[in-house]
Amino acid sequence: SKQEQSQWGDGLIKQLSSDLQQEFPEMKGFSTTNIKYIKRWYSFYNQDITIGQQVVDQLRETVSQIPWGHNSRIIIQCKSIEEAFFYIHKTIENGWSRSILELHIKQQDYQRTRHSVSNFSRLLPTVQSDLAQELLKDPYNFDFLTLTDSYKERELENALTDNITKFLIELGAVFAYVGRQIPLKVGNKEFYLDLLFYHLKLRCYIVIELKATDFIPEYTGKLSFYLTAVNDLLKHPADNPSIGLLICKNKDSFIAEYSLKGISQPIGVSEYELTRLCPEDFKGSLPSIEEIEAELKE
Repeated sequence: SKQEQSQWGDGLIKQLSSDLQQEFPEMKGFSTTNIKYIKRWYSFYNQDITIGQQVVDQLRETVSQIPWGHNSRIIIQCKSIEEAFFYIHKTIENGWSRSILELHIKQQDYQRTRHSVSNFSRLLPTVQSDLAQELLKDPYNFDFLTLTDSYKERELENALTDNITKFLIELGAVFAYVGRQIPLKVGNKEFYLDLLFYHLKLRCYIVIELKATDFIPEYTGKLSFYLTAVNDLLKHPADNPSIGLLICKNKDSFIAEYSLKGISQPIGVSEYELTRLCPEDFKGSLPSIEEIEAELKE
């Protein structure tokens, strides 16, 4: 029975742990708990009997690049080999500590990359497309911001730039912040980019447009115009074509996909999540910096 098998397994593992510790007293890692993790690790990566040699080779190359503690967290919290590979690669790419890895798993980064809408596969080479798709999340979590429930787009932009370090963590370690409200002169008019970043691995500019409203098709046309201007005015000849990221309050995925079909610039469309909003009169009830300083002096 399953119970008998479990009991037999526990007894065997306990004996194996004792034997290994006696045989290799100078080595660590042979505790009963650790051997159970090793057994679980083996079972996890053998859950798919159709796993190919290419995946086996990839597994051998990648899992050895992160600490055992990271590996054990991944097999406990991930539901599939594909999800595990995602977090292994992200850990290697971003140098995540175990606590940061657990935070990203808790935030469901893997699931969020699968919900975003883009035209990357149509417009970018395969390697670039895969990497660009990985940079997308849906939704982006903006709960580190403090905004009232009637916030405007500019307030959202201001809050993100005021918290740029936290925003960069949400975007990913390979983003470099260039600036906000970057002016672009086209013809006799100036246009302003909400946020401009540079992706260190894709070697391209990332133009981010923020919308505190639901997605409408006009947004992709405007962002496509900005990308054309950035490629003409800012992009270095050695850079890859710029990519646009439209982050809206809400989106209808079907409408977003439909609107991207006629767009010739690579664009991704995602939502943002902002659950911790303050009542409109909340900020007014908070003491000012001057009032706090005066109170401290007393």
